[in-house]
Amino acid sequence: MDKNKIIVFDTTLRDGEQSPGCSMNTEEKIKIALQLEKLGVDVIEAGFAAASPGDFDAISRIAEIVKKSSICSLARAIDNDIKQAGLAVCKAQNHRIHTFIATSPIHMKYKLKMSEEEVIKRAIHAVQYAKTFVDDVEFSLEDAGRSEISFMKEVMDAVIGAGAKTINLPDTVGYRLPTELGAMVKELSLFAGDRAIISVHNHNDLGLATANTLAAVLNGARQIEVTINGLGERAGNSALEEAVMAIKTRKDAFGDLYTTINTPEIYATSRLVATVTGVEPQQNKAIVGKNAFSHESGIHQDGVLKHQETYEIMRPEDVGVFKDSTLILGKHSGRAAFRDKIVHLGFDKVSDEELNAAFEKFKNLADKKKDVTDDDIRMLITDESLNQDKTYELVGLQISDCTEGVPMAAVAIKFKDQIIKDAAIGDGTMDAIFKTIDRLTGYNGELKDYKVTSVSEGKDALAKVITRVSFDNISPAFVGHGLSIDTMLATAKAYLSALNSYLSQKERLSKNSEHQIW
Repeated sequence: MDKNKIIVFDTTLRDGEQSPGCSMNTEEKIKIALQLEKLGVDVIEAGFAAASPGDFDAISRIAEIVKKSSICSLARAIDNDIKQAGLAVCKAQNHRIHTFIATSPIHMKYKLKMSEEEVIKRAIHAVQYAKTFVDDVEFSLEDAGRSEISFMKEVMDAVIGAGAKTINLPDTVGYRLPTELGAMVKELSLFAGDRAIISVHNHNDLGLATANTLAAVLNGARQIEVTINGLGERAGNSALEEAVMAIKTRKDAFGDLYTTINTPEIYATSRLVATVTGVEPQQNKAIVGKNAFSHESGIHQDGVLKHQETYEIMRPEDVGVFKDSTLILGKHSGRAAFRDKIVHLGFDKVSDEELNAAFEKFKNLADKKKDVTDDDIRMLITDESLNQDKTYELVGLQISDCTEGVPMAAVAIKFKDQIIKDAAIGDGTMDAIFKTIDRLTGYNGELKDYKVTSVSEGKDALAKVITRVSFDNISPAFVGHGLSIDTMLATAKAYLSALNSYLSQKERLSKNSEHQIW
């Protein structure tokens, strides 16, 4: 093992999905997993197989498709959890089971209601059982940040002896300061020696997740568990882009330590995750925020123009941000120029079908907009790839509303090569649109969340609408994506997109249910 390499373990698809409102369907998870593979992530924690049939389906599909990254499933120290994890990752070229049990006094007393001896016994059995499915087993001491060092050493000895190759020390509630966590990791890293890789998984409850991750690396941790954009439970996790770029930028501090992350793919990955989840990084977010490389002050602008490093400690292009586009697209641009542009933006694996559909959308947009920006292009491509499931396709929309009138929507939808039409009134324009779609399709959706953002600047900017819609009492709410200069048109598309996603997932799970043995 290369002791200078920092293994990057991405848990966007598991812990990141636990962010409120960040649930993803299988196809969306696959697209993110493929991008994470392109980014160079070493281990992709694709989900929690035992949590739901949807999670199991997503992990097993990702395990079949992703070739370079190791595919991992989380599992409690419970036989059924471990069995489901093993079955879900079995087809991956490289696979891992990540099992865990809490080791802090507060968790053992109030949550587990187990003694230290019982916890150790459960931990040993969990690792041994996991080893019957995979060779690569990771064991986490949940709430390590509030656990006693002496007891953690006992647990580590036991699970390493049982076959665990990686020991994860999570600061589950984001409690520790960097100095404290660094000292804990140093002592336990020395204790483990060459017997296991020490990993850290830091939460951001005090805003210290990335600082704690870096402190752990400096003190012997050789795996970092992170998420794109810092998504995760409660206040989130350590952000991949922050930790990776800190290690790369501060060679004076980290010396020969390195990751194999393909950093020019960071921004594209961030944008994909933001689009899929509907959760945009705050504008001043480090590395990937809209303002990360913006300079408002005249003094700063002057300095950057004279010498970039006066106010920029990394080049924007190092993370995939290209400030000055060399190719401006407009309504007269051809397919070749469009393809060149999307390759420049990092979309080098777009299918001909997706390219053609996105190009048609681009031509329509270019007729309505003077300047088509890189963000516009990026969103057109992403939107097309996220809306491949088209059981229902919007053909036409006409709305009527005024201050004293009754809101009305007339909708035309393509379904099985037929155009079906209907109209309805509602309490507002959106409500009328949704009611009409419900009548046409026979599905009654409940809108859980609705977001509209401007893709670029100007009166002619594209509107990006993200809906979160629930269609039954069993399944989670499904995310829908809509894109148009007209906000209501984008809204109708987003609602239908959520329905299509729901129907696609429902059909696939009904076909694949026999693969999951409980």
